Amino acid sequence: MSESLAEERFRIGYALAPRSVSSFIQDSLFLHAKERGVDLIPIDLEKPLVEQGPFDSVFHKLYDEKWKKQLEEFSLKNPTSIIVDPLDAIEKLHNRVSMLDAVKQLEIENLEIPLQAFVDSNESLMDAVANQGMKFPLIAKPVTANATADAHQMFLFLNQDGLTGVKPPIILQEFVNHGGVIFKVYVAGDHVKCVKRKSLADISEEKLGDSENLIPFSLISSEQSDESLAKLMEATEMPPLSFVNEVSKQLRESLILHLFNYDMIRDSRDANRYLIIDINYFPGYAKVPEYETLLTPCFLDIAQQKRSRDTCNLDQLENNKMHEEETGNLDHPENNKTYEAESNGH
Repeated sequence: MSESLAEERFRIGYALAPRSVSSFIQDSLFLHAKERGVDLIPIDLEKPLVEQGPFDSVFHKLYDEKWKKQLEEFSLKNPTSIIVDPLDAIEKLHNRVSMLDAVKQLEIENLEIPLQAFVDSNESLMDAVANQGMKFPLIAKPVTANATADAHQMFLFLNQDGLTGVKPPIILQEFVNHGGVIFKVYVAGDHVKCVKRKSLADISEEKLGDSENLIPFSLISSEQSDESLAKLMEATEMPPLSFVNEVSKQLRESLILHLFNYDMIRDSRDANRYLIIDINYFPGYAKVPEYETLLTPCFLDIAQQKRSRDTCNLDQLENNKMHEEETGNLDHPENNKTYEAESNGH
């Protein structure tokens, strides 16, 4: 794909909640895209979508029924415009019960997900742990995964006693020691960027017997901000680029999404074992260094897809017109008279 559009400009309308705008649209991205023929245009959420535009593509991070109906109406009126992304595909990532199902479908060696279980009552807690063969420590995550504060309230359980403080429904996920570093992989269409971030420190066997058996993530994170961990993160090697690209490609095809990121860890006990522990739709790309060079090529790829759709649509209209003309000629009365005359003149 070329690094810019040589012909007409490509118009992307974006619909985001006010709190999400700055995590996507910054001056640097706006200007970088504009220089390459892409205009980023805010969608007025107070007006019907079909009355705005024209838009070659719509990027969005809204999920209510009213917006869903607006997208459907827009697509009917603009069949070649590209919606990024389909709501039904996005919804799978809003539920941690189904979130990691796509990873199980990937055919990639050395890639897994942690053992986990959905728990809907306190009575089934230990049964879920036993049935899945999970070992402590465990992480409790809310079932719903979205931008709300409640969706990010997670807890670490060092032992069985900690489970008494659980309030189902939750997802229990086995904690895997990973050296205190997590790999956040940002995907924008065919374009990928992997960055390192601080994570939870490894938990020793001695720590499992700690009297503090239930710890909120917020408190654990504050303990990990020391200089030694920063040095550890700096020394941590990135996963092979070919591996990251292949995981991202297969995951994108499985999810049927353009915009997402996933959290991946490397097992401290086995440097060849990677696990995906979380996937998020339309993450805060602005946190990625030089994120403009990640998103703008994605915009240009979508512009090419839109032009291909327009060309196919024009060809189809032309074929339909030719077919109608041919059908019309056959049905014309004069043509019928000629045929009858020839038939009677033998």
